[in-house]
Amino acid sequence: MTETLDKSKVYFVGAGPGDPELITLKGYRLLQQADVVIYAGSLINPALLDYCKPEAECHDSAYLHLQQIIQLMVDGIHHNKLVVRLQTGDLSLYGSVREQGEELAKQQIGFRCIAGVSSFLGAAAELGVEYTVPEVSQSLIITRMAGRTPTPELESLIRFAGHQTSMAIFLSVQGIGAVAEQLVQGGYPTETPVSVVYKATWPDCQILKGTLADIAQTVTDAGIQKTALILVGRFLGEEYHYSKLYDAAFSHEYR
Repeated sequence: MTETLDKSKVYFVGAGPGDPELITLKGYRLLQQADVVIYAGSLINPALLDYCKPEAECHDSAYLHLQQIIQLMVDGIHHNKLVVRLQTGDLSLYGSVREQGEELAKQQIGFRCIAGVSSFLGAAAELGVEYTVPEVSQSLIITRMAGRTPTPELESLIRFAGHQTSMAIFLSVQGIGAVAEQLVQGGYPTETPVSVVYKATWPDCQILKGTLADIAQTVTDAGIQKTALILVGRFLGEEYHYSKLYDAAFSHEYR
């Protein structure tokens, strides 16, 4: 059953990784009904805005600061309009929802979050791989390299590399050389496979493959400097072991 929409709240919607068909059904329905849509600039596939009704107000937030974004939301709510904040991927990763929510709270306005498909999932789908491979890797680290936004010392790439598990590195392809250097310094062998996925699930998606020894040059040669994920780990290699899930001798409790 479709829930009744509350125009006294802002709806934060995860737009998915790029393919306009990878937005959730709930997100799609919200876009269809929205009166005001504030979308995250070029990170959002403009085809998603085709789901909006012709009279909807669509605002590109790439050129707006936080208070301008909040003011658009507040104005919409005060005029009894359905307001949607459309953000890339899933809201729970590098989404800045909390700071927007805190500003809305100052205006006595609540919000709802609608989950989306993250680009790390879209990238795995493009490659046809699993981050968790029996006897190879059973964990995934999602992180970024420190830049203008610092990372806690305990979460540095060097420290995480000591686990040598699957890793998806966001917002760092512009420093791919330093990324590779830190991962090797932290413990990954230089022959560890790496894939860089540019604009996963978009029509112009590119996939670059290599190892920690050569991926930096490959990415530089391709001219990729943003909107790409770095995937690292043995899950990208040839080693594979069958899961016990469908073993004939295995119990069926978890199927």
